[in-house]
Amino acid sequence: MTEKTIFAQSIDYIQQKGKDILHRSVSSEELLMIDNLFLEANRIFVYGAGRSGLVAKAFAIRLVHLGFQTFVIGETIGAPVKKGDLTVIVTGSGETIPTVMTAEIAHKIGVKVLVIAGKKDSRVLKFADLSVVLSAECDEPERKQLAPLGTLFEASAWIFLDGLVSELMERKGETEKSMQLRHATLE
Repeated sequence: MTEKTIFAQSIDYIQQKGKDILHRSVSSEELLMIDNLFLEANRIFVYGAGRSGLVAKAFAIRLVHLGFQTFVIGETIGAPVKKGDLTVIVTGSGETIPTVMTAEIAHKIGVKVLVIAGKKDSRVLKFADLSVVLSAECDEPERKQLAPLGTLFEASAWIFLDGLVSELMERKGETEKSMQLRHATLE
């Protein structure tokens, strides 16, 4: 019998930990409230920094495919955030200054704020109308080698948000075919 490579160990570890994180992340009642935030929003603005920002941008693309008017905060094409809009913030630490400031400004404007965070006691959560904490904190020694830095949060956030896309598809009566019609044609 051959030993598993570090690559295979890492994949197995990330999948198992992600599954554990996601299964304890949100109740069906909370999911319904999250769905309603999207369905009631005039427009949706997403934000994240670093790798969390990449997860947020990927989610923004799917929201466009679902027919939501969506903007990525900090990009060159944008619009002013107004009451009736939704701001979605993806953050592992929940402590980075631009992330906390974005949530605070949106909150002060009266915009609904949904935060997807990796830590339950982070500062950004005090500005959230709703939050999902994907607690990826783990002291296992193998985590540092198999899923370094924020990997567990970022992978879990990506999967959570893709699951939310499927939920929103169902609620809006969308199909892959209808979403394909909104897919970029010049890429």
